Amino acid sequence: MIALKNEQIAIRIAEKGAELQSVKDSEGREYMWQAGEEWPRHSPILFPIVCSVNNNTYVVDGKEYHLPRHGFARDTEFAVIRQTEEKVTLALHESEESLKVYPYRFNLAITYRLEGNKIHVIWHVENTDSREIHFQIGGHPAFNVPDGKLEGKIKLDNEEPMDALKSYADGSHDMVEVPLEADCGILEICNSFFRNDSVKIHKCQTHRAVLMDTTGKPAVTVDYKTPVCAFWSPYGKQAPFVCIEPWYGIGDPRDFTGEFKDKPLMNHLQPGASFMSRYTITIG
Repeated sequence: MIALKNEQIAIRIAEKGAELQSVKDSEGREYMWQAGEEWPRHSPILFPIVCSVNNNTYVVDGKEYHLPRHGFARDTEFAVIRQTEEKVTLALHESEESLKVYPYRFNLAITYRLEGNKIHVIWHVENTDSREIHFQIGGHPAFNVPDGKLEGKIKLDNEEPMDALKSYADGSHDMVEVPLEADCGILEICNSFFRNDSVKIHKCQTHRAVLMDTTGKPAVTVDYKTPVCAFWSPYGKQAPFVCIEPWYGIGDPRDFTGEFKDKPLMNHLQPGASFMSRYTITIG
């Protein structure tokens, strides 16, 4: 386990999946979900897909490949490339096993950097293949709801009416827009809000989400530039956490049957090219 700290926060990161597993303030208060029986993860890295491909199967140049939900990076050991007291970079590249399920050569680097009460999570994908590669990437951090139960609010930075993608209880979706259940950018967090699995806001309609307690006091702020941000807690389990998920990508729509490169919200890199983006977690 990798530990970083400054005067305001301390975090812990596992080398498996390069997963952020703990965020504590100077008083020792834990902000991350601690992988209870309701959900066994903390903050997995989603790569090279976000959500699922239909029947866990996708096609590249006419050949079928198989990937589980959210891809393989979250269950793979990363190597620590460099580390200081307040910054660490972990990396993953293709292997004999990964090429069987994802036929591209790549370098994936995840950096965590502390700045005061902020955690910058930086993604870097490099194409080391001799052909164009296609990928998706996303975050899935789970934050404890401040009052210890599935009640609270999320305030978005857009107070205008917004749309979400039509989703279903099995986790699938259509690329059809439905009105977002929000009042002037406020999402009411409760069990019924997640009755159709995650709530997916796309088309860059929002770039900041603030998790607040029932009195409206901010606990965690997530800033992102991604085209999609999703919100999730396991329906029916009353688990006291909510995931705020910045995504460069999305799962297959129910009716999608095309090639991998033609999936909605796919990212493409020519040989030698690279992609970099980040999201930021602010505590308090």
